[in-house]
Amino acid sequence: MNISIPFNKQNLFGGELENIKDAFENGKVSGDGKYTKWCNRFIENTFGTDKALLTTSCTHALEMAMLLIDIKEGDEIIVPSYTFVSTVNAIVLRGAIPVFVDIREDTLNMDERELPGLITERTRAILPVHYAGVSCEMDTIMEIARENNLWVIEDAAQGVNAKYNGRYLGTIGHIGCYSFHETKNYSMGEGGAILINDDQFIEQAEIIREKGTNRSKFYRGQIDKYSWVDVGSSYLPSDVNAAMLKVQFQHLEDIQRKRNKIFNTYNRGLKILEDLGKIRLPVIPENCEPNSHLFYLLTSSHKERAALISFLKEQGILAVFHYVPLHSSAYAKKNFGRVSLQITEDLSSRLLRLPMYYALQIEEVNKIISAVKEFYSE
Repeated sequence: MNISIPFNKQNLFGGELENIKDAFENGKVSGDGKYTKWCNRFIENTFGTDKALLTTSCTHALEMAMLLIDIKEGDEIIVPSYTFVSTVNAIVLRGAIPVFVDIREDTLNMDERELPGLITERTRAILPVHYAGVSCEMDTIMEIARENNLWVIEDAAQGVNAKYNGRYLGTIGHIGCYSFHETKNYSMGEGGAILINDDQFIEQAEIIREKGTNRSKFYRGQIDKYSWVDVGSSYLPSDVNAAMLKVQFQHLEDIQRKRNKIFNTYNRGLKILEDLGKIRLPVIPENCEPNSHLFYLLTSSHKERAALISFLKEQGILAVFHYVPLHSSAYAKKNFGRVSLQITEDLSSRLLRLPMYYALQIEEVNKIISAVKEFYSE
């Protein structure tokens, strides 16, 4: 079956190969070359964080965050089940316990109203995940964290360039984590970043990222030799990847405008089906400025979603579902026991994601809208 409209397509603007060639010609393709440093400064200046460090992935940014807040075996971290496995793997790798919280029906983000009832003497942190680039209720989450002396680590993998009450996601908690995977709005193929919003973590973050050494100080001329000073790993991306990301960042506003246009076209075109009670469209709270990372709709049942995916595929359109809730996985049941999260289980079984990428043409978006309408007309 020929797919004429894929689910995702990598952004390319033409300058990426020139930058990659330049990195090679300058003899610096490993970590922390000039493109990595440029991207770090761009994140700091554009989004407003004390320190930004590119990483090999958002997964590794999350793992670094767990090391920075010194998570130990038996500690508990409250996290939504409706997220990518990396969010929870970062917890489990430290021997800690993920405490799953249900999601809100409107935004599909963690339900902040349930947090107080999940906090115990072993709770160390709250890990909100900003689903679809729409913010969690961060004011409430930060207040709960302050009252209970907890860290807040933002998984803003999907939230780059999105805002909550005028502040960029990833800069509100103590630490933020970004993704620049090929499926994200701004991509370096594989990559991410850790945002340090609490100065006490800056020096240690550099050490952890440099395999547990103080090499960053050495390169700045602050010490005459570097050595092993703490636990760490190799979290530096190649400067080749950063060379690609620089071009993406230089087109940040172009990308955002186009994605907003696609999102709004979907929203307007499918609104009639929502008004008829056939589907539900994304809900955007007034205090949130999303980044149009993805567009989803909620069908009336799991069976209907499967039928719609199949119908769209017959039209050459690749639509997909999203996460299988982590608490329902065999690993979670075996290691952390069974838990019931009714809203997570319900919405995840009905959610369908439509194609969303920079190169998607509005004519193609209208074709997708027409196909969805045709499905429901039948």
